[in-house]
Amino acid sequence: MPFAVGGNSRIRTNIPAENAYNALEVSNRNISLRQLRLSTGKRINNASDDVAGYITSRALAARNGSLKAAQRSVADAQNVTAIALDSYENIASLLTTMKDTTAQAASAAMGESEKVALAKAAYRMAEQIQTVVDSTVFAGQQLIKGDFKTSFAIATNATNQLIPMEINLTNAEANVKNNFNIALETGVTTADLNVDSNANFVGVKELNLKSFDAVKSGALGIFAPDNIGKTLQSLANAIDNVNKIASFVGGVVNRLSSQEEVLKGQITNYNSAISRIEDADVALEQLELVKAQFLQSSSLTALAQANANPQQFLQLIKG
Repeated sequence: MPFAVGGNSRIRTNIPAENAYNALEVSNRNISLRQLRLSTGKRINNASDDVAGYITSRALAARNGSLKAAQRSVADAQNVTAIALDSYENIASLLTTMKDTTAQAASAAMGESEKVALAKAAYRMAEQIQTVVDSTVFAGQQLIKGDFKTSFAIATNATNQLIPMEINLTNAEANVKNNFNIALETGVTTADLNVDSNANFVGVKELNLKSFDAVKSGALGIFAPDNIGKTLQSLANAIDNVNKIASFVGGVVNRLSSQEEVLKGQITNYNSAISRIEDADVALEQLELVKAQFLQSSSLTALAQANANPQQFLQLIKG
C-alpha cells in the first residue's frame, strides 16, 4: 500500500516518484488483464486467474464431454431401433397383403387356377419378407435375423461409471437389466422371421410361409377349402405378433427419445454453468479497462511531476 510522504526536499531518494511508478505498473497490469479477457472472452484464462473457479470449470467441462458422448451413443441406438422398427412395420404390411390375398382366395367364386395364382403372389410377399430380414443391417450386423445383441452407454453416473442400455433382439435371459427382449413380450424371437428355415413363423405353430409356394392344381394345400380358414387365422396371429414386436421396439424408441431430451437439457445447463464461471462480462471488463487507462494517464502525469521536484531544489545549490 503506498503512502504519501513529506520531506520532498530529500532529493537522493525520490519516494513520490517511486509511488507514482508503482501505481503505473499496477495500472499497466490491469490494462493488460482487461485486454486479454476482452480478446479471449474468458475471465479465467489460466489457473492463476481463479484457482477454485478453474478447477470447477474444468470438472464441469469434463462431465459435459461425457454427456455429449452419451448423446452420440443414444443417437446410434435410435438409428438401430428406427431401422428395426421400420422393417417390422414393413413385414406387418406384407403379411397383411398376404392375408388379404388369402381371404380373396377363400371366395367360392375363385377357381383352382386363380387360387394357385393368388398363392404364388402371396409367396412373392413371403420372399420379400425374407429380403427385408436379410437387408435390415446396421454397422455390418443383421438386426432382425435372430442374433443381434448390443449395449449402448446412454449416460454416466457421479463416479463416471457407464449406464448401459441393452438392445437384445435374441431370445435372451429374462433377468437381463435394461433388456429389450422380444421373447418376454410375445413369446417369439426375431429368429422366427426367417421364412426359409422356419416352420413356426413369428411364433405361430405350423405356419410356414414356404407352404404358399407348394400350392398347385390338384393339391391346394393351405388354400384347400378345409385349410384356408386356418391359414387366415394363422396369418392374423402372425400379424398380431409382429405388431407386438413393433410396439415393444416403439417403447424403446420412446425411452431413447426421452434420454436424448434429458441429455440435451443437461448439456445446455452445464454449458451455462461453465459460462457463468469462466466467461468474461464484457461490459464490466470494458468499464475496468477505461478506469485502468485513466489511472495509467494519472500515474504518468504524477511520475513526471515527481521527477521534476528535485530540479526545484537544485536552484538552492546554484543560488
